[in-house]
Amino acid sequence: MPLASPLYAGLLALLLIYLGLRVVQARIRHKVSVGDGGERALTKAMRVQANCAEYAPFGVLLLVLAELQGMPVWLVHVFGLMLLAGRVLHAYGFGSTPQIVRLRRWGMYLTLTMIGATAIANIGHAIF
Repeated sequence: MPLASPLYAGLLALLLIYLGLRVVQARIRHKVSVGDGGERALTKAMRVQANCAEYAPFGVLLLVLAELQGMPVWLVHVFGLMLLAGRVLHAYGFGSTPQIVRLRRWGMYLTLTMIGATAIANIGHAIF
């Protein structure tokens, strides 16, 4: 039976590509090759992408490890959807002008809850 976690790894990779393309567009628009050139919109686009790159890989790693250790597939989907929804909500809320703080906050709640729960599940499985 195929694993479920690669679905979320692939979707999150596509999200990261999309966010990266937004950085490229902002660089072209503001004619900035390196750094942010003092352009707030470019800084924001860079941070939105970086935040996704900081959290998504670790969440995916924990999801894959939990699945490989026997987590039920329905629970893999629950945690995968939490991570994906969290990253999408955060990116949209943070990337909007003005920010939609409520979406950004819920994105972090979902992401951190998923990472914490799968971390505990992995630790528990490793110990017991």
